[in-house]
Amino acid sequence: MSERRGVAARREPDEVDRRLINALQGDFPLVECPYAEVGARLGLSEAEVLSRLQGLLDDRVLTRFGPMFQIERMGGAFCLAAIAVPEADWGRAVEAVNAFPEVAHNYRREHALNMWFVLATETPLGIG
Repeated sequence: MSERRGVAARREPDEVDRRLINALQGDFPLVECPYAEVGARLGLSEAEVLSRLQGLLDDRVLTRFGPMFQIERMGGAFCLAAIAVPEADWGRAVEAVNAFPEVAHNYRREHALNMWFVLATETPLGIG
């Protein structure tokens, strides 16, 4: 199962979910009814798109849905960080890391440095 922000997804996305996620990642339509337009491209109704999107969030396949900004263009900075967390301390470490509002993503990895997370700050000084 996928794990996002330290909490496992309840299911794997099916093929339609994957197509929907891909459609929403790139060229989100800036029109009056964007979900209807995305649905039309995928052969889904607007209601089906919204229902599937909510299901992906509810099942923790997605942890958030919203715009992604190029923070460095706005004067900010981001950094990928990794730490080694003993299995016995995993839950506490997830809570501690995720308590920082600067943490944008947090993933478990099969690696000696088993927790990887992204910091996003308003200025480059926030990374140091």
